[in-house]
Amino acid sequence: MSDALAGLARSLALALTERPSVTGTPDEASFGPWLLGYLSAQPHWEGSEAWSFPVAEGDGRHVVCLLLRRGGPRTVILTGHYDTVTTEDYGDLRPLATSPETLLPALAARVAGATEGAEALAREDLASGTFIPGRGLLDMKGGLAAGLAAMAAFAEEPGATGSLLFVAVPDEESSSAGARAAAAALGSIAEARGLDIAAAVNLDSAADDDDGAEGRVVTFGTVGKVLPVLHVAGVASHSGYPLRGLNAAALAAAVAARLEWAPELRGDDGTPATLLSLRDGKTGYDVTVPASAQATLSILFGRADPAGVLPAVARLAEEAARDALRAWRARADLPPEAPALQDIPVHLWGDLLTPEARPEMDALAARLKAGGMDLPTAAPLLLEALWRREGRGPGIVLGLGSTPYLAATLRSGPLRAACEAVAAQTAPRLGTSLTVVERFAGISDVSFWGQADASAFGRLARHTPGWDSFVGLHEGSLAQVPTVNLGPWGRDYHTPLERIEADYAFRLLPRLLLDLCRRVLA
Repeated sequence: MSDALAGLARSLALALTERPSVTGTPDEASFGPWLLGYLSAQPHWEGSEAWSFPVAEGDGRHVVCLLLRRGGPRTVILTGHYDTVTTEDYGDLRPLATSPETLLPALAARVAGATEGAEALAREDLASGTFIPGRGLLDMKGGLAAGLAAMAAFAEEPGATGSLLFVAVPDEESSSAGARAAAAALGSIAEARGLDIAAAVNLDSAADDDDGAEGRVVTFGTVGKVLPVLHVAGVASHSGYPLRGLNAAALAAAVAARLEWAPELRGDDGTPATLLSLRDGKTGYDVTVPASAQATLSILFGRADPAGVLPAVARLAEEAARDALRAWRARADLPPEAPALQDIPVHLWGDLLTPEARPEMDALAARLKAGGMDLPTAAPLLLEALWRREGRGPGIVLGLGSTPYLAATLRSGPLRAACEAVAAQTAPRLGTSLTVVERFAGISDVSFWGQADASAFGRLARHTPGWDSFVGLHEGSLAQVPTVNLGPWGRDYHTPLERIEADYAFRLLPRLLLDLCRRVLA
């Protein structure tokens, strides 16, 4: 069975990868209907039911489901995302980016002379025959293929009981609209089809730059993420008279420097906060001191209260602004009372938003959403609009600029016990290691499938511009299913060197998934 199963997993992975599905493009929108047709035409899941449903009215993207019944209502979900990041970074190899077997020799030729760094390791990997490149193959169509191959094997098992539900979603690389839609629909799906959802397995990939020991893992949870956004308002002036103004870009840079890797914001898994963007508010070049600037910060967390992150950022921003102004006054030999260099007030969105301003801000958010803008792009505009309406002079306004990802943890129960049993038997059965890890290192759709504290949504909503238009989560929005992550491993995803370790992904992973599903369904 193993050779046939590996061959099936590989062929499925290549077929999925060869169909482009970059987030936010027409290819992503067309991938769902294509996948539904592809799954329906395959003979491997005879007697199964395939269907799809839209992420939202008018969204154009679809969640795709495949249900395989073998008796009894007990069900395990196998899920993952089918969207990918852009292929533009491949340069002249872009036409080959989603054709792994054609890309392999071309990419090998590109790195043939590399002697150090990521390119040198890629050269060795591609020459070894054990790694296959391709946009989306690792992140995460290889995982989807392994799940489908496991379902095919499950369909042929004599005496198998229970059901497997495959759920493929779009938009994980942006705001997880697909997973959110699937989680919200899970209750009605289970009720309509008489399913007892026992567990879910997310099939996302892990990274490992060594021998794979850190990539061959099953994880019991995932980190959370919030995205603080800052609007900095300064005072415009001619660059020949900078002391008459207050440079918002320089102030934003000083604040950003204080926030970057700030120990006070370090997640309890050790991941530091990091700046994702910093820009002034100009639309073109001139010699005016910038009057506005924006910064966006990524903060990951584990057990910490996500709603407590923004006040912590505000305290550091206030400190950084005060220190910067003090230093500038000293450099310019200005008196402490210089009008443009007084202490800068720092406001949180929810504290600055008055009842009178709310309808105007809600309407603006709805217009930006209707125009196709995502929340990370819209949030700075909303912060700026509120400051223009409610603020006076220089200041900093803070809000949250993305869908929040809550930390999810599987602390106990049958799924955790089944994972531990599978991991313990992997070495003697398959000759390789499988390690159990408490938390997935990056954000993932597990935040919406797994068991998380949704009570934070109300407090997060208060400081998130456009929450109702762009996010709309509430305590009942999560699936709240025991969930783990078990997927392939590889290297350099989100880069042109993205590649999957083929032996584990195609030969071993489907067998591990099958074993895990058997144990949970028994």
